Order: sequence, then structure tokens, then C-alpha cells
Amino acid sequence: QLTLVESGGGLVHPGGSLTLSCAASKTTDSIFMFGWYRQAPGKQREMVASIRDRGTTNYADFVKGRFTISRDNAKNTVYLQMNSLEPGDSAVYYCNAKLALYDSWGQGTQVTVSS
Repeated sequence: QLTLVESGGGLVHPGGSLTLSCAASKTTDSIFMFGWYRQAPGKQREMVASIRDRGTTNYADFVKGRFTISRDNAKNTVYLQMNSLEPGDSAVYYCNAKLALYDSWGQGTQVTVSS
């Protein structure tokens, strides 16, 4: 079973930046898509960004131009670079990996944007 561990969350001022990392416990060769999702209190979990095994990316409209997803297969890691953060970006961010037979989720990392 694949294990994902997120890191990089924290408290940042509006307009600031953070980079989240998601480390997979084994080779990412079998993962055809990574995704970052977020969930704020009282709201449903929503997709933020995804990247397929060939590098195709997809972003939610509310992060386009501000967030960038990338993956480093040599390090079994996917990243989410977040710039121009807004208070509305505050949430727990989760990493997701889609394999042929199942999905795997990380435990989440808290991002708080506040002055």
C-alpha cells in the first residue's frame, strides 16, 4: 500500500508564499495522477491541482496563476508552490495519488493565511 506524507504547511501573511511537499513511500511509476485537495472547516473537500504521469496539469479556477503543481519522480515527491496566498486559501491540504486499483491519501497539512 502506498503511503503519502505531506509537509510544508504553516501560517503565512496574505500575499505570502508556501511550498507543500508530498512524499510517497515507494516509486511513483505506478501513480498515473497526483492531486492536491483542500478542505476548510464546514466545507467540502475540493480539488486544487493535479498532475498526470506525463506532466499534464490541471488547476481549479480559484488558484490559476497563483499555484503551481510539479512532481519529481526521482524523489517520489509532488509539490504545490503557492503564491499570492489569500485568507480564503486557509484549509487543510491533502495529497492524493491515483493508482490503477486504488487511491491513496495523505494525512493533510494545515495552511493558515492570516495577518
